[in-house]
Amino acid sequence: MPTEPRDLAQIRFDNAMALFDEFVRATIKHPDSATLRGLDGRFAERLLIQPSYWSQIKGRSRQIGERLARQFEQRCHKPAGWLDEVHAPQTRATTDDAPADDDERFIVGLVLSYYRRHPERARARLLDLLGEALQPPPAAPPAPTTGSAGDDSQLWSKAAAAVAPLKRKR
Repeated sequence: MPTEPRDLAQIRFDNAMALFDEFVRATIKHPDSATLRGLDGRFAERLLIQPSYWSQIKGRSRQIGERLARQFEQRCHKPAGWLDEVHAPQTRATTDDAPADDDERFIVGLVLSYYRRHPERARARLLDLLGEALQPPPAAPPAPTTGSAGDDSQLWSKAAAAVAPLKRKR
């Protein structure tokens, strides 16, 4: 059954993002913001395209055509036609941490941009916002141990404990 062009564009985009994720996992073992900054350019270099073109593909202002799809497959050692097929998402240990769709990638990108410009202010503000969202209101009656408010409080405590202090820039 032939695939509609719009569906094929989405499939190619999803598979290109999967190739990028695969590249990131193969390139770095412990990602941090400094390591992640140059990966788009290095991935574009691997594909033999300009970094700006890869950025346009990721931003959905360009689609992956037939010739470019075959180039992606060849450069990433995939069989011909791989980019045009639907593949089951790969399971990873941190599946819950990875953005699931365009909306989540957009939000993560916004948060990263804000954090990179103003790390201390962003950290404080984001913790405040998360605290408001995850902690029950102070005047609320005690939350039941199995209810969602209790789970939110436990989740907030767990998240707050895992946040490391920022290192000062030199």
